Parts: sequence; C-alpha cells; structure tokens
Amino acid sequence: MSTFAAHGQTVQLKNLVDFLIQTQFTELLQAEPGAPRYTALLAEVTQRTASLLAKWQAVGFCHGVMNTDNMSLLGLTIDYGPFQFLDGFDPAHICNHSDHQGRYAYARQPQVAYWNLFCLGQALLPLIEDQDMAVQALETFKTLYPALADREFAKKLGIESVLSDDHVLIESLLQLLAVEKTDFTIFWRRLSHAVSHLAAKEPTVAFEPVKDMFIDSTGWQAWLPGYLQRLQGLNTAQAAATMLNTNPKYVLRNHLGEEAIAQAKIGNFTRVKDLTTVLASPFDEHPQFDHWAGFPPDWASSISISCSS
Repeated sequence: MSTFAAHGQTVQLKNLVDFLIQTQFTELLQAEPGAPRYTALLAEVTQRTASLLAKWQAVGFCHGVMNTDNMSLLGLTIDYGPFQFLDGFDPAHICNHSDHQGRYAYARQPQVAYWNLFCLGQALLPLIEDQDMAVQALETFKTLYPALADREFAKKLGIESVLSDDHVLIESLLQLLAVEKTDFTIFWRRLSHAVSHLAAKEPTVAFEPVKDMFIDSTGWQAWLPGYLQRLQGLNTAQAAATMLNTNPKYVLRNHLGEEAIAQAKIGNFTRVKDLTTVLASPFDEHPQFDHWAGFPPDWASSISISCSS
C-alpha cells in the first residue's frame, strides 16, 4: 500500500484495498463506499492491532522485529524471526540482539504498533482524503489498547469484570515483578494454583509458593492484601479456573527451542513433535513434561537470536 501511495498510484491502491475488504473484511461492505469505508478499515485494523498487542503483553511475548511490513492487517502475529517469551520479567528486555537501541523492547511494543498504524493511515490517506478522519480512527488506539491490556491482565488475576481501581492493582504488581525480574510464566501459573487452593488453605499457606519467588518478599506481602480484598465477593473457584485457562504453564522458551533444533539437526525430531503437542494446549498440565515448565537453565541467558536465527 505504501508503495502505491508514495508513487501516487491511487488506482492501484484502491484496487488493492477494495480486494482486501472484499476478501477479508466483508463486514465493512455495509459501510458507505469511498472515504467512510476506507476509514472504517483503518479503524478496524487499529482495533485488531490493539487487541493483538494486549495479548502479546499479557503472555510476555516479544516480537523482536516490528517493522511495518511485519505487521498483519488481520491482527495476526507474523514474520517473527527473533521472537521470544520473557523469562524474567523485564520491561526493557530486547530479544533481538541486533536491536541495539531497544526500539522493539517488550515495553515499547504498543508504541511501535501505534507508529505502524500511523504509517498505514498515511498509506490510506489518498483514499480517505480527510486527514482528520484518519487521525480520529488512529487515535482510538490510545484509549483502546490500555483498556484491553487491563482486561487481559485482570483475567490473569481471575477478574472478569474490570473496575477502575484494577489498573493500579495490575501496575503495582508488574512493577513488583520488574524489580526482581521474577519469572513471568511461572509466577502467573503459581498465582493461579494459589487462588485455586484458597478454599482449602489459609492465604498465607496457599500463596507460599508465590512468595518464594521473591528474594525480598516485602513488596509481595504489601501487595497481596489488596488482591485478596479484590477477590472478596468473587467465586474463587471460578477465578482460579479463569486464571488456569489464561496463564499458560508452557511457553516456547528459547532454551526449549534451542534443544529441539539441536536434536533436529542430527535427525531426531522427537523433541520437535513433543513440543508441538504440548504447545498446542499450553494450559493443560502435561505432567510428563513438567520439566519444561521449570525455570530456564543458566545457559539460556547466553542464547542470542536475530533475524537470521
């Protein structure tokens, strides 16, 4: 699209966008033809991208190379060569070793997504023709993404209906995790099991495995009472079920991929097949593969990935 727009090839741009709408966004055919329909397309892509980024952040997914041509108009994750799931929670984590300035660091992904949408808006401007209409469609990202992110993280806490104060609860927890770079996946999974045990155990006992993840548990102990208060009035069994279906036990950590690749290189694809099976249902227990849900080995931190990985 950007090539057609940059060269003033409006006819070709229109043909391409019309084909896109007719094949992938048929619901937009109900919109008035012309500028209103193209603006609706920009708004829809903005919404899908906001939803995608909220899900990325919630599972600790780092894309690594969020160039405009690596973002899907359909709101899908594509072309992720140097991708990674976070081990320790570090908002500044860079998974692509060639990203020297940290442009695509974990915490910057939403801002980069907005920039990419802005570039899409520029490409569609010859069809929309009204800059204010295009900006209005793009600006929805600034309110939509934070709301969707809060919703995703609230589900990780077992909260289905988000309240205004939940944002503070979420952000204070993420800050706590960032201080010690607590393992992101294991923390949320242990928290899920802790909530599932509340009916049978006192909170101090139920949350002991979570507390053990912090070298300095002061911050955790200060945060927990607010969370327990938020859970009051909720069905903790239902909250735990939500959490266990939201917080995966397994993610494709770098060292698991590295080990599978090493075996595949010598003709043994067993690890690849087993990983494929487990990751197809990452919320299930798969007890025979418990070791894949543990903390990464020390050598995993030395793995370097790039666009050529």
